[in-house]
Amino acid sequence: METDWLKVFAAIARLGSFTAAARELGYTQSAVSRQVAALESDLKTPLFERLPRGVRLTEAGRRLAARAEVVLDQLGAARRELAGLRDGEVGHVRIGCFPTAGARLVPEAIAAFRAAHPRVTVTHVDALTSELVRRVADGALDVAVVGGYRDRIAGLTEVRLHHLWDEPILVAVPPGHRLADRRSVRVAELAGESWIAGSDTPGETLISAFLRHGPAPRVEYIVREWTAKLGFVAAGLGVTLVPALAAGGLRGDVPLLSLHPDDAPLREVHAATSPHSAPAPAVRGFLRALARTVSRWDSIGPSEG
Repeated sequence: METDWLKVFAAIARLGSFTAAARELGYTQSAVSRQVAALESDLKTPLFERLPRGVRLTEAGRRLAARAEVVLDQLGAARRELAGLRDGEVGHVRIGCFPTAGARLVPEAIAAFRAAHPRVTVTHVDALTSELVRRVADGALDVAVVGGYRDRIAGLTEVRLHHLWDEPILVAVPPGHRLADRRSVRVAELAGESWIAGSDTPGETLISAFLRHGPAPRVEYIVREWTAKLGFVAAGLGVTLVPALAAGGLRGDVPLLSLHPDDAPLREVHAATSPHSAPAPAVRGFLRALARTVSRWDSIGPSEG
């Protein structure tokens, strides 16, 4: 059964006339008659009794008429929904990000995206980059904001990467520290410091960037949560590295120093999507929101995020 046949049938059933239906639909009367004949042939039953003036539904026609408008309404709704998906105006975007990207980048991008696409549902999860990559590759997430140093990012071949930003890494030192009044510092000047890190394996932390400069830093305290980590620094128990994305929301009594440009590791921040297909329109819209968010940071210093 073709949709056009059903549309013509519903108009005749509602108006009681082939002529009136043809006028409403912009068809010729002969075209309306042909489509009704094709529908009756397909269903193998007459749908109308032809009267001297107009037509009347048969029993079969009355049963079909009771369902035809519902079917047409559902088809119309489906077409509108699919058109919305195609245009990126409806749908569901499943987003993931590594924790510090949730301090500013991702919430700002989500807010901008939702303002522009209010009918798109957005859900969000936090996870480590390795877990986010797995979820994107498995189809559990549509897009994930991931981060890492260049040599590690290069290994994420199971996803498609969209570069967003090269994030500076800062050094947090205790108040009164010998370097506290400096604006920048060389890695060599941090030799012998006690370090506070999120793992006892330096290669799994921001400190991994320092491994290329010589012996591994001495990690004295393992603290996973950022607020607590800065609390240890404020108490004079060591120094730690802080990604620029997290710097804006940190306590103000802990000095943050830039690393010297020759030493400064930059953490690449990317949006990861499936390598198997092009991103859906709504996902492309969110990628644009991420890029626009980062573009507004051109004049913002790294200590501000």
